[in-house]
Amino acid sequence: MNDPLYTKKQDILIVDDTADNLRVLSSILVREGYNVRKALNWQMALTACKTLAPDIILLDIMMPEVDGYQVCERLKSLEITADIPIIFISALDDVFDKVKAFQVGGSDYITKPFEFEEVLVRIQNQLAFQTAQKEIQQLNSTLEERIKERTQELENTLQRLRQEIGERRNLQNQLIDIALHDSLTGLPNRLLFVQQLKKALSRAKQEKSYRFAVLFLDCDRFKMVNDSLGHLIGDELLLAISARLQSVLNNQDTLARFGGDEFAILLEELTDIETAITVAEKILEKLSLAFNLSRYEIFMNASIGIIWGNHEYEQPEHLLRDVDTAMYRAKDNGRARYHIFNPLMHQEAIKLLELENDLRRAIDREEFLLYYQPIISLTTGKISGFEALVRWQHPSRGLLSPNDFIPLAEETGLIVAINTWVLETACQHLNHWQNNFAGKWQINISINLSTRLFSQPDLISKIDKIIETTQVNPNYLELEITETAIMEYSQSAKDIIKNLRQREIRLIMDDFGTGYSSLTYLHSLPVSGLKIDQSFVKIMQSNPDNMGLVPAIVSIAHSMGISAIAEGVETKKQLSQLRSFNCDFAQGYLFSEAVSHDKVLSIIVNAPQW
Repeated sequence: MNDPLYTKKQDILIVDDTADNLRVLSSILVREGYNVRKALNWQMALTACKTLAPDIILLDIMMPEVDGYQVCERLKSLEITADIPIIFISALDDVFDKVKAFQVGGSDYITKPFEFEEVLVRIQNQLAFQTAQKEIQQLNSTLEERIKERTQELENTLQRLRQEIGERRNLQNQLIDIALHDSLTGLPNRLLFVQQLKKALSRAKQEKSYRFAVLFLDCDRFKMVNDSLGHLIGDELLLAISARLQSVLNNQDTLARFGGDEFAILLEELTDIETAITVAEKILEKLSLAFNLSRYEIFMNASIGIIWGNHEYEQPEHLLRDVDTAMYRAKDNGRARYHIFNPLMHQEAIKLLELENDLRRAIDREEFLLYYQPIISLTTGKISGFEALVRWQHPSRGLLSPNDFIPLAEETGLIVAINTWVLETACQHLNHWQNNFAGKWQINISINLSTRLFSQPDLISKIDKIIETTQVNPNYLELEITETAIMEYSQSAKDIIKNLRQREIRLIMDDFGTGYSSLTYLHSLPVSGLKIDQSFVKIMQSNPDNMGLVPAIVSIAHSMGISAIAEGVETKKQLSQLRSFNCDFAQGYLFSEAVSHDKVLSIIVNAPQW
């Protein structure tokens, strides 16, 4: 390092319970010339500090027994560690988590996954700040000694003192400015914005006529630009975005960068919410225009949350929480738009969090159930198999359909455990039915495979273990996967499908026609059937003159020598139309709704025919 502040090798202590994280971050920092020590828990961290106080501490939040917040509070309460700057490095990205990190004494907060260049710059800034403080302390001590020892040179000493105090104040002002502003754009950062927001809330309580609004903006697709074109282009784009945002605002408005591609705007002296909406619309219009950077032309848009500030808010963090919720609602609604916060949204967020907590406990409590919907052969009119459909017997909300919890499970990653349970349970049921009928009827079971599970490297070994444990005959097992999953993991999809075929497990492409599959790529995959989404089946009935994609999908399937299965069949007319297209199989309420597994045997025994 060429910076004169770093005249000795700086000592960094990394506290993280994950050994891989310690190893990776440590090796990179060592290469940068730092002396790095590692601690897996609070006790090791305290021992390390007592042995030799580090210059800076990098602290993870999610640790067992004593989390990062508690470790920070304890270190700040000890005299030997109270002044050591602590940078939190965590995958938690919620406003509350970041605010709490600063409340317990953290100096900075970096969100995982992080870019090492960012980590390095923030470490350097904190070390520079620490070094400056030590220099100031040393300077004050030196001044006091000089005054005592050289009273005869009082006038000269006072002159030097005035000069040095001025320099110290300048340095302090510079450090304060660095601490309150974003290093890239020069805009106020989160800390300064929160201070301004506190003033706005205080003024709203004192002046009944005072109104303000907060806009929270997140750039859509910015990560793709960063990942594909590099961080220099990403920084250039952020500067251009900042300039466009500033061009929309007035002098009394505050624009801040919260880090990454997030910006916050405080609009003051408003008369109504329409003014804030107008600003949001102008921002969306400005951002929709192409950004002509040094080497690229880039198109960018943003999602904006809007909240009407009022005296009812006690803490600025609560207001930021709600405007962040509104911003994510804008993203959910299609991006490149704004959404105004409604207090009901906070209640919905609380309910969603409660549902997530319940979902995490549902597997251990055995609250999931499997229902089965018959699949009918349109050639024989008889049942050829069943599709396994998961239900959740929630302790207070009753029986929940997949639409009520599967999207949340996908988002949180809990779908992997749920889908694995569905696979194993369906195979247990299938084995039971196979043993009961002793070969009288061929009973196929079709099981939906989540995109998350399809991407797991140990998927095949999991399936092998389930087959071995349940002793199910894999000839009667069908796995349904969406086009999206196959296309997103095209590099590994062929190997996974090949392994499934080697085990005589059939693969069905679900919701065919709703994704973005390539027919050329599809021909190279050994799938056994295409499932026609129920939305296409409904079109047949609503517009008899236009059968939509159904005949085309059936033709595609037959040209590949595989089956076509129609979902959502509800009327005899739809059934007749599907038969006229030579569709092979169908399922829907016309035949039967999904039934509990104990009713499957009676359905098969009754041998219904359509």
